Amino acid sequence: MNESILVIDDEMDFLDSIKRGLISSGIREIRVESDPRIAAQSVQQGDRYAVALIDITMPWINGVQLLEIIKSASPDTECIMVTAVNDARMAVECLQKGAYDYLTKPVSRDELVSKIKRAQERRRLLEVLSVGKTGSLPQIKHKDAFAPIVTRSEKMLRLLKEAELHAASDVPALITGESGTGKELLARAIHRSSPRASFPFTSINMASLSGSLFDAEFFGHTKGAFTGAEKDRAGYIEHSNRGTLFLDEIGDLPLDFQGKLLRVLQEGEIIKLGTSTARKVDVRFIAATNADLDKLLAKGLFRKDLYYRLKGAWLRLIPLRERREDIPFLISTFLREFRAEEDRQIEEDALQILMNYDYPGNVRELRSIIQSSCNLAQHRSIAARFLPEYLRGAKPARRQQAVPTGGPIVPLAEAERAHILQAYEETTHNKLRTAKLLGIGLNTLRRKLASYGVE
Repeated sequence: MNESILVIDDEMDFLDSIKRGLISSGIREIRVESDPRIAAQSVQQGDRYAVALIDITMPWINGVQLLEIIKSASPDTECIMVTAVNDARMAVECLQKGAYDYLTKPVSRDELVSKIKRAQERRRLLEVLSVGKTGSLPQIKHKDAFAPIVTRSEKMLRLLKEAELHAASDVPALITGESGTGKELLARAIHRSSPRASFPFTSINMASLSGSLFDAEFFGHTKGAFTGAEKDRAGYIEHSNRGTLFLDEIGDLPLDFQGKLLRVLQEGEIIKLGTSTARKVDVRFIAATNADLDKLLAKGLFRKDLYYRLKGAWLRLIPLRERREDIPFLISTFLREFRAEEDRQIEEDALQILMNYDYPGNVRELRSIIQSSCNLAQHRSIAARFLPEYLRGAKPARRQQAVPTGGPIVPLAEAERAHILQAYEETTHNKLRTAKLLGIGLNTLRRKLASYGVE
């Protein structure tokens, strides 16, 4: 999502003051224009801005006219009008023409920054709501950040796009999903695609924090705060300042600690052990759990206010059994990871077993299976006999027919055919590259293509 801010005002002193204030508040992508005609031309020629801050009284083109031009050329741009005259009728007219808000000078820096961030948040939420409404798959802009998450699943791609949109914001995020689905991977991707990417990403397993150490570990302490505190120490929150703090297994956090965490989220400040002075911190929180927080809420084991505070952005990771089309790509990825120098492949009998398994341990379990099989196979291809015994004797996974899929359920053979042909197209009909991409033998691929009538 474009986060650029456009500020238009014919008073240069006001423009300079606004730009300094926005930069000091962490907003970096700013364009200022004293001539509304240049601003109008910029938007009409295709430049896009998240928010436009528009003075109403200007020569050549007044603010209301500029508002109409910007909303016509770029409907997604949120426009905030600024005027020296408090005119209720003018405010109503601007809002009717699509303005997000209306401010009267003098405007404090804090008020202005707050309005801009709210406008950015509204735009982000509208983009999140639009994901999935079009027929085409969403495009991930920060591909490097999300590269460790291997998927071709439409549902997963839409989830990753939502995550990327949320990354542009400071709103806390809650990632839920079964064990092994990659919650920390997603949290790291959000951090790497956010404006905080150059600052620390700190991961904490909340279940590992003992009662006696929670305050010291989380908030830090001063020298002499308790026995053994020989020097000042920054806690997890202070260490993560301007970065991201990942709270894994948040459902295991005891109730009394939940209240302390909530205060940090609400006030944006901490108090170190050994001092009574509060200090401001700038941290983006991402929490994750495989627990059912709704059940914990019903039992009184999780605070509702903390739950709703963390759930500013909610991302539910999809279990592997609900995105089986990703299994061949994940297998290929893990084979490349474990095969070292040799060009290791997977045989068809092993692939069929792996395609039909339900993976209660999700992607983490599949990775362990491939690693174990590579160890047993040594330099040979992965055949069924090298898979764990519990897999070889497992019955084919039962499909949950009651779960709505948004379309007809496709037979496995048909899904496999579509999957192979798609890979064949993507490699521009290079059989060797296609076989490597799919993690199967070249002869197996040739047999499959021949059965599909492809020479």
